[in-house]
Amino acid sequence: METVLSGIRSTGNLHLGNYFGAIKNFIKMQHEHRCYFFIADYHSLTTHPTPDDLHRNVRQVLIEYLAAGIDPEVATLYIQSDVPEVAELYLLLNMNAYKGELERCTSFKEKIRKQPDNVNAGLLTYPVLMAADILIHRAHKVPVGKDQEQHLEMARTFGNRFNRLYNTEYFPQPYAFNFEGELVKIPGLDGSTKMGKSEAEGNAIFLADDPKIIRKKVMRATTDTGPEVPGDPMSQAVENLFNLLRVVSTEDTVNHFMDAFNQANIRYGDLKKQLAEDIVTFTTPLRERILEIGADNDYLKKVACMGAEKARESARKTVQDVRSIIGFKPF
Repeated sequence: METVLSGIRSTGNLHLGNYFGAIKNFIKMQHEHRCYFFIADYHSLTTHPTPDDLHRNVRQVLIEYLAAGIDPEVATLYIQSDVPEVAELYLLLNMNAYKGELERCTSFKEKIRKQPDNVNAGLLTYPVLMAADILIHRAHKVPVGKDQEQHLEMARTFGNRFNRLYNTEYFPQPYAFNFEGELVKIPGLDGSTKMGKSEAEGNAIFLADDPKIIRKKVMRATTDTGPEVPGDPMSQAVENLFNLLRVVSTEDTVNHFMDAFNQANIRYGDLKKQLAEDIVTFTTPLRERILEIGADNDYLKKVACMGAEKARESARKTVQDVRSIIGFKPF
């Protein structure tokens, strides 16, 4: 059975893009592979070094992972900072990570452009920490988006470099995990092609959003003036609304509004009202589960402790092996 690892940053709530883009696949994957899912609170400090409430953010992401269907009894679900071995492996890998290759990293160049007043060492060595996350469990497969493919390539570089320097084959080469079929890409409400918490305010529908908030966001969604004659092309903003309909509404509902658009008599207000209600219907069980789990502090503590214990068992073995291979041995 192959080991699969995936993480999510701890800087906000999960949204529909997260759910349809990856989490639904995680739910299936946990029963087919040896899975480690972690909340990357160390990583979040590279761009938010003084978070307002780091613990609350981590807690909320943990709650929502559980509510979405990750089973802590089946998979290993843990918080990155609960596994100190990650930090030690990060340090050891940094000894053979070179300034030039880190500065050439696409994400580093993009980040220093966006946050020129916060170019910290953690930002530069972000790929090394990501490599430590992967190599600590000697993972074979890692579900990553296009923006993380270079980091995965660097994880292979650091693992291979370790193997070469110490004449070993200890670390396997991790590769991108390819989900069966094409991932569902959820668009934003602001007319952009991506739903994300870092995008414009009101762009994302979060799993924990109250129905009133969902209705308000959807009714404010970007549209256009509508088709003037049958056959007019559909704008990106309107296509986004139809793509959302396709994941939360019935086929009859989608066909009804598509026919109205093609006949140039569509009323976007009606479309938005229907879309909002269908999103509310879809997210209500998730939101209720989020509220239920969030009220059970004992359960959350149990899950976090169990995840840390399971993750540390694997991580401790890796660090012990790595220390021995390098030459750190007790007297």
